[in-house]
Amino acid sequence: MSVDEVDGVVVEDAGWEVDPGDEPGKAILATVGRQLKTWREAKGLSAAEFGGRTGYGEDMIRKLERGDRIPRPEFLDRADDVLGAGGLVAEMKKDISVVRYPKPIRDLAKLEGRAVEFCMYTNFDVHGLLQTDEFSEAILRNWRPTYSPEQLERYLAARIGRRSVLEKSPAPEFSFIQEEVSLRRPIGGREVLRRQLEHLLEVGELPNVEIQVMPTERANHPGMSGVISILKFEDGTAVGRMDGDFGGRPVSDPKRLRILDLRYGIIRSMALTPAESRDFIEQLLGET
Repeated sequence: MSVDEVDGVVVEDAGWEVDPGDEPGKAILATVGRQLKTWREAKGLSAAEFGGRTGYGEDMIRKLERGDRIPRPEFLDRADDVLGAGGLVAEMKKDISVVRYPKPIRDLAKLEGRAVEFCMYTNFDVHGLLQTDEFSEAILRNWRPTYSPEQLERYLAARIGRRSVLEKSPAPEFSFIQEEVSLRRPIGGREVLRRQLEHLLEVGELPNVEIQVMPTERANHPGMSGVISILKFEDGTAVGRMDGDFGGRPVSDPKRLRILDLRYGIIRSMALTPAESRDFIEQLLGET
C-alpha cells in the first residue's frame, strides 16, 4: 500500500493507480474527479485545505480530481462528511467499484456473473473461486516479479470479490477438478493449507458445487496442456480457454469448445467421484 505525507505525518494513500490501458475506467474516474472538484470548490476549500481535513496531501487530492488515482471507498466516505454532501459523494463508491479491479479481472467477472454452469480444471493451485483469503494472499505473494503492496491489495480484493458468484441466486452449477498436487503444496505454510482444505470441504457441501480430485497416479491424462475453464450461459452459448491451446485465449467457436468439453469430460470421468474426493481431502487434512 503506498503512502502520502500530510504535515510530516505519513498516512494511507487515498487511492489506487489507474491501469494505463483501461479507457472505460479512465472515463469513469474523470467524471468522479470532476464531481469531487466541483463539491470542493462549492464548499470554498482549496485542494490543500480539503486534503488537510480529509487527512491527505494536496498532491493526492489533485491526482484524484484529475482522475489519475482511483479513490478508496473510505476516502469518499470521509470526503462526504467534510463536504457536507449528504451521501452524494459517498454514493460514487458504486461507480468506483466498477474500476477498482484491473480491467482483465473485471471482464472475467462479468462473464462469470452471466454463467449458469462452471467447468474448471486446475493443475497447479487451488482454483481462485475456492481459495481462502489467506491462501490467495500467499499465492499472490509468490508471484514473480513481485507485486507492489498496492498491486497486491488490488489483485487480492479482486480475487475475493469474484467469489460472490458462489452465493448467487439462482445458483449456477459448479464443477471443479483439482489435481492432487494442488492440495498437497503447503502454500503459506501448513496451517494455511489446513484451513484451505477445511474450506474445500465446506464449499463441497453446497448442493450446486462438485469438487473432484484428479489423482497423480493416473497414467492417461488429456489435460497436460494446462488449466481448462468453460463458462456456459443461459442462452446456450459458452466461452472457454485452455493454457496450451488456441494461444491461451478465450474461445467461443463451437468446434473449439467441443475440444475443451471433450477433454474436460474425460478428466472428469477419470477423477475421483465427489464422495471419493471428499474422503481424499479429509485424509489429506489428517496428514497435514
